[in-house]
Amino acid sequence: MARSRATLAPLALILLAASAVLLFFVVLAGTTRVTPFSRTYFLSADTSSIAGARPISQWTFFRICGASNRGCSHAWPDPPVGWAWSRNPTGTNLPARLIGSYGGGTTSYSYFYMWRFGWVFYLLALFFTVVAFFTGFLACFGRLGSALAGMMSTVALLFLTIAASLMTATFVRMRDQFNAVGRSAKLGVWAFGFTWGAVGGLLIATALFWIGIRNRDPVSSTGMRWGRRRSVRSRRSYDLGTHRVKEDYA
Repeated sequence: MARSRATLAPLALILLAASAVLLFFVVLAGTTRVTPFSRTYFLSADTSSIAGARPISQWTFFRICGASNRGCSHAWPDPPVGWAWSRNPTGTNLPARLIGSYGGGTTSYSYFYMWRFGWVFYLLALFFTVVAFFTGFLACFGRLGSALAGMMSTVALLFLTIAASLMTATFVRMRDQFNAVGRSAKLGVWAFGFTWGAVGGLLIATALFWIGIRNRDPVSSTGMRWGRRRSVRSRRSYDLGTHRVKEDYA
């Protein structure tokens, strides 16, 4: 049992490292043309004939790009989704529910704040995932380290679950709005896969850290196992005159 549990911390560290890498793939999307960064985006939609927009717009974490994540805008923290087009845009088949007075007159209230909070929770999740990874090395030395790593991993999992949920809600609804006005739009398989894959990795790593807190030796020094005393019987014999006497005692 002790040997099997000794492998929990290294396995959890591998999962945490994998989750952090997946999150970095999402955060750094659009910064280079190398795969997977060139294929990672939250949503790709037809924005042709909308004033100030590219023929195809793809929303990434820091930028809004064209097809294949080319011709991206300058990197900006928490870019409003409406920055894909100009202020108070004109054109045909406009996704009216996405357009509003927020983000410099480009984005509606609900989409502006849904993605703003989702963006912030992404960064918090990435930060605590990295903290949990380095704290996880303490789990290799005992239960206290497992407890600290478990707490950090739990916080990272909470923030990432919120971020992934807000991401899904924002861009699924955006896709539906584009489709409702006759424009093609599709979700980014890579970004969604990386995000929910990181959630799964964090979930398993968190469970492994908490399992590592349990007592590694279920048999105590008093001979108890799970509260039940084991019966120990011994036998002593000795000679008394010409007779052999045996005593059994517990």
